[in-house]
Parts: sequence; structure tokens; C-alpha cells
Amino acid sequence: MLPRRIDRRQMERMMRQMGVKAQEIGGVQEVVIKLADKEIVIPNAQVTLTEMAGQRSYQISGQEFERKPELQPSEDDIKLVMEQAGVEREAAVQALKETGGDIAEAILRLKEKS
Repeated sequence: MLPRRIDRRQMERMMRQMGVKAQEIGGVQEVVIKLADKEIVIPNAQVTLTEMAGQRSYQISGQEFERKPELQPSEDDIKLVMEQAGVEREAAVQALKETGGDIAEAILRLKEKS
């Protein structure tokens, strides 16, 4: 059982005895957690690396916000839209981004504009 109040040095000593190493990682500009439909961004995060029994764990703290990642269409999709709609690369990329990567919708929109 741990005493109610442990000072920092006592805690560090106990962690060393258990084989736990912890260190603050300085100079962190941004931490990004990428999910399927969004990104969680933590700018100027405080990051602590803890190593125990060969495993590394990262503790991250700071103010976060969410953002939607910008769609980057594949080269194959871009080429297909360019060929089918008869447009330049920039127009095909823009149409794919506007339609969330829906190739058929991008082609239809571009053909309607022509």
C-alpha cells in the first residue's frame, strides 16, 4: 500500500526499483491521432515516454481539437476520371475531392459542366 503523499523523488526511486523508466520528450510540436474518419490533433503537447519490461508507452496531455483529413485521391482514380470526363488533372482531382472520392459522381459532375 502506498502512503497518501509521495514526493517526486520517492516516486522516481520506486519506479527505478521496479524497472520503470520515464522521461519527458521535449520539443513536441504536434501529436496527431489518425482515425478512419477524423484526426485528433494536440498542438504543443506534453509527452512522457515510459518504458517498462521492454514496452514503451506514451502519455500525451494538452488541448486537442478534431479535424477531417483532406482526401487524397489515388493516381488510378485521377487517371480514370481524366479519361472518362475528358478533363485535365487539376479538374479531376478537384472533382474527386468535392465528391469525397466518388468516381462516378465526379465524372458525372465534370460531364455536366462540359
